Amino acid sequence: MTVALFLEQILNGLQLGVMLFLMAAGLTLIFGVMGLINLAHGSLFMVGGFVCAAVAAWTGSFWIGLAASLAAAAAFGALVEIVVIRRLYDRDHLDQVLATFALVLMFSEGVRFVFGSFPLYLDPPAFLAGPVMLPGGLPYPAYRLAIIIAGLIVAIGLGLLISRTRLGMQIRAGEADREMIAALGVDIRFLYTVVFALGAALAGFAGALIGAIQSVQIGMGEPVLILAFVVIVIGGIGSIRGALVAAVIVGLVDTMGRFLLPTLLAHVMEASAARSVGSALASMLIYLLMAAVLVFKPKGLFPANA
Repeated sequence: MTVALFLEQILNGLQLGVMLFLMAAGLTLIFGVMGLINLAHGSLFMVGGFVCAAVAAWTGSFWIGLAASLAAAAAFGALVEIVVIRRLYDRDHLDQVLATFALVLMFSEGVRFVFGSFPLYLDPPAFLAGPVMLPGGLPYPAYRLAIIIAGLIVAIGLGLLISRTRLGMQIRAGEADREMIAALGVDIRFLYTVVFALGAALAGFAGALIGAIQSVQIGMGEPVLILAFVVIVIGGIGSIRGALVAAVIVGLVDTMGRFLLPTLLAHVMEASAARSVGSALASMLIYLLMAAVLVFKPKGLFPANA
């Protein structure tokens, strides 16, 4: 194991972390303001990836595809909120889970009908296609580094939106007391639609960015959605700061676990067994981390009402 390889895995963990933040930020906003469990959030991640890949292939421009993915995810999010989600706010969480799970199936079949069953592939912009030399002579894929930077910029922008704008003030008030801000004259329906569309746009943005690293395919959002739920439980439901910190922690723990455990176990067992056992244990690490956090901090690291 070399220092360069170790640092590369650290950066890979950060890249996974910021991608999880883009997913978890939308989820935690939606649950914090609306009290809604949205299993269809991963489907909006998938929509962003498919729209970006299809539009980029049609226009020859990754950036047009990226803009289209944001617009499409936000538009689908607003439409879903108005047509379906709006009827679930006064229902219990079981009804919300069943309804949004039905949306997952509908989105999957709809995407299959429009784009087909085969994976799509998305090329990054030409100037981000190769490696970049980091301090210390470490070569690292420029596109992965760009994802880290883009995710951090979005985190800063989202933090400023929540803390410095009128919309952010309404979102924070909605998390604390939805009935009160409605009584004060805030159009709560419009606020819900905006929040849901914002969360959907963040998911679509994440799907578009990750589409240039892995193939864009049906069901790509569900594994990421599970990790995003882990992130918001660790970070604290409704907390953007908690989502960012927890996402980075989860990304690093997952990546470094998959990298280090097989190597460490190889010292006490055969290499093939070490790879198998190490991979199995690595997949459990983030859930063990979540359990440990819940034991000592049941509301998460940074609860929104703290």
